[in-house]
Amino acid sequence: MYSKVKIDGFQAHTPDSILTSEAVEEMLRPAYDKLNLSKGRLEMFTGIKERRYWPLDKTPSQASAEAAEKLISKLDIAKDEIDIVIHCSVCRDFLEPATASVVHNLLGLKPQALNFDISNACLGVITGMKVIADMIEAGTIRRGLLVSGEIGFPLLKQTIDHLNEQKHLRRQDFKPHFASLTIGSCAAAVILSHEDYAKEDSHKLLAINSYANTAQNDLCQGGHNNNSANGPLMQTDSEALLVAGVETATKAWPAFLEECQWSIEDIDRCCTHQVGSAHTRLLFDKLGLSTDLDFQTFDKLGNCGSASLPATTALAAESGHLQKGHKIALLGIGSGINCSLCAIEW
Repeated sequence: MYSKVKIDGFQAHTPDSILTSEAVEEMLRPAYDKLNLSKGRLEMFTGIKERRYWPLDKTPSQASAEAAEKLISKLDIAKDEIDIVIHCSVCRDFLEPATASVVHNLLGLKPQALNFDISNACLGVITGMKVIADMIEAGTIRRGLLVSGEIGFPLLKQTIDHLNEQKHLRRQDFKPHFASLTIGSCAAAVILSHEDYAKEDSHKLLAINSYANTAQNDLCQGGHNNNSANGPLMQTDSEALLVAGVETATKAWPAFLEECQWSIEDIDRCCTHQVGSAHTRLLFDKLGLSTDLDFQTFDKLGNCGSASLPATTALAAESGHLQKGHKIALLGIGSGINCSLCAIEW
């Protein structure tokens, strides 16, 4: 349990350009024709109507810095009060140096501010929240900034091209790439502070609890070239990942409730890493939660990687779904498989 950590705010930063699931299937026409697939299955199976994408020259650091600028301005925080910035995206500008160094420069943060990357699939931001919260609780820093800028279109386009170019495409060849067709683009930022320096309307961070099921790390892997000369693809056993991910969450759940001293009935609202409709239904059913507590973004944004959970929380707050005094549970499951659960008093 944390006793000194506050969350000053969450920020979502979404692209303007929209790509519907119908448009994605039109781009997949050669593959669909080979397999005799009917249109509409992408939205029907996932609940995703559309996703968004940045201009093609946008970098993860630029998207991340823009989200951070919005949050810093909204909270009226002086940049020299930020002691650390961590870039938490799946997407990075390059492998070396840390993309956080570019964000640090774009924001004009003080030279003494630590800057580095955290990579933990779709749980990057909530993992970063734990790192910063631990540092605040220990008295190492006073305020920290987390950013994520996910650039999903290159993976989506490469997946479409890969499927269309297969001369002897079979339905079983399509299946490992289905999850890649749900990917969207988004950026997010989060600022955490010691309670003595937090903003007046900040939110109390109670606990972050994690559980690992790394024997299942092969169910979703990205970054391999997969014999393609054009770039990396991601391969996912979607059905197995869904089942194993929710199973991991159910194992994490009792210890999480015990740590934050909540019962299920105490939880007023939930925000999750948004994947799709089937995942949401199964997760809430297994945890004994009503889906009425959830705030849905996957239908408009798709799966936005590490930006999904913080962006969803920000949009839930903007909509009024989260109210002062609410007990909020953030639920995150990421390939690995890892599960992170976060308790907040709003």
